Amino acid sequence: MPARPLLISLALLAMASAGPLAAQTVPSDTAQMRLSFSPIVKTAGPAVVNVYSHQIVRQAADPFFQMFGGMGLSRERIAQSLGSGVIVRPDGVIVTNNHVIAGGQDIMVVLGDRREFPAKVLLADAHADVAVLKIDVGAERLPVLPLATGDQAQVGDLVLAIGDPFGLGQTVTNGIVSAIARSNVGVTDVSYFIQTDAAINPGNSGGALVDMNGRMIGMNTAILSQSGTSSGVGFAIPAALVRHVVDQALGGGAEQRTWLGLKTQGVTAEIARSLGLDRPDGVLVTDVWPGGPADRAGLKAGDLILTLDGEPVNDEASLNYHVLTRNSGDAVTLDYRRAKGAPETARLRLAAIPAEPARDEQALAGRNPLAGATVANLSPAVADEMGLDPFAAGHGVLVTKIAAGYAASVGLQPGDLIRQVNGHSPASVAELKSMLDAPAGSAWILVVQRGGQTITAQFRL
Repeated sequence: MPARPLLISLALLAMASAGPLAAQTVPSDTAQMRLSFSPIVKTAGPAVVNVYSHQIVRQAADPFFQMFGGMGLSRERIAQSLGSGVIVRPDGVIVTNNHVIAGGQDIMVVLGDRREFPAKVLLADAHADVAVLKIDVGAERLPVLPLATGDQAQVGDLVLAIGDPFGLGQTVTNGIVSAIARSNVGVTDVSYFIQTDAAINPGNSGGALVDMNGRMIGMNTAILSQSGTSSGVGFAIPAALVRHVVDQALGGGAEQRTWLGLKTQGVTAEIARSLGLDRPDGVLVTDVWPGGPADRAGLKAGDLILTLDGEPVNDEASLNYHVLTRNSGDAVTLDYRRAKGAPETARLRLAAIPAEPARDEQALAGRNPLAGATVANLSPAVADEMGLDPFAAGHGVLVTKIAAGYAASVGLQPGDLIRQVNGHSPASVAELKSMLDAPAGSAWILVVQRGGQTITAQFRL
């Protein structure tokens, strides 16, 4: 029989109030630690809150009638998302997973004492799956759970996962850190996780993974499971990335991605042999953005990056994570090898991913095959935002949204690149609009790139 596929399940988390506890002291040795984790829970628990949101979803009222050409009547239902959050500042700043609140029209936070507050979103970073919320508590100072500084988790560390699986109320599970720097999980674009065997079940997203010092070392986010319930493999976003998103939110509320200006690929066993390595190590530079940080530091295609600020770079995910948890202007040091030479060192300053040409996002209208599509000039920043290769910038106009109109009826999707119109390549939104401005009865031949596929289609309106 074929093996059942392992499914990545996003976990949603809620936190209820903790009851009163007898006075205890933090365990001072291993023997005492075996007796109770309650002092840590007593400190950390009040800072974990319930986050829920709802959105109105339109759906067919009765699909049976549609089978016979019915009118397609629809009704609205409320879809609710339930998760958890962690108070990281006493004035009401809260972190949770982006997927907990994504699409929500009303977001509420429930504190441990059952008070409810409407929350506003300061920043929602879909790439990192981290959202920063704010509730208005006036002059009150809320309990907080401090974020650990740096990436201090080690395999074998004892940890607690605080959450509300299945909406049952507060639960605390314990385990160990079973792996760090876990990549290729496929949950977020920034694929770099702490792995734990502490039970994390559906209902746990946005909650806290807490170490024995009472610090939040990660945000519980996903599980690897065949059944949709915990099977001892859970993933948490490292606190360093959570802290970085919080700093951005409090610094103005704009997501700003940093980059080295490098395109890289992992090192396979075959590549390692060709480079004279005894094992796969580092990442290989395949392209360098002209004028970017790496270019100014003298890096070239074919260089092998080994470390960033002394931290080993084992794959693309680890390199991207270390870059994205730093700010534009931060100085970093790269150790690399060129050809089969000795290791060299490059010092450079990170930069914000370029946003040129200007976005110039516009909705298209009129009698043309792109009517109803919103398009934008393709800069590295726009490409990165849409999950595309930033090095593809400058080669077409990007579809960012699709509304009702001809574009939707022919199947265009956000992320499609308009490469050609009637044999001409639009370099900007303005050029594309000019190419589409044709009299009734005109024909258009469009060349559209979707992922690695190129589609050519002809239209006459």
